Amino acid sequence: MIELALETAALMLGSDKARGYCLEMICADFLAGANLDPDSRNQEAFLLSLCRLAEGLGPAQKNEFLARLEKIS
Repeated sequence: MIELALETAALMLGSDKARGYCLEMICADFLAGANLDPDSRNQEAFLLSLCRLAEGLGPAQKNEFLARLEKIS
């Protein structure tokens, strides 16, 4: 299961990313889902997870991410 998750993350992030980086992004995604409650005291961890995830995106994906954020605001 872990290998499949790492392979999937590598496909999403680009196969040139290290396995450790892929694992970090998987963990960031988990933390983002774990902190969706707006009353959560750990909003800073949620924000950090989103920022780290955005750092792993390519330029086109970053633009798409930002465009979607604009629609939410």
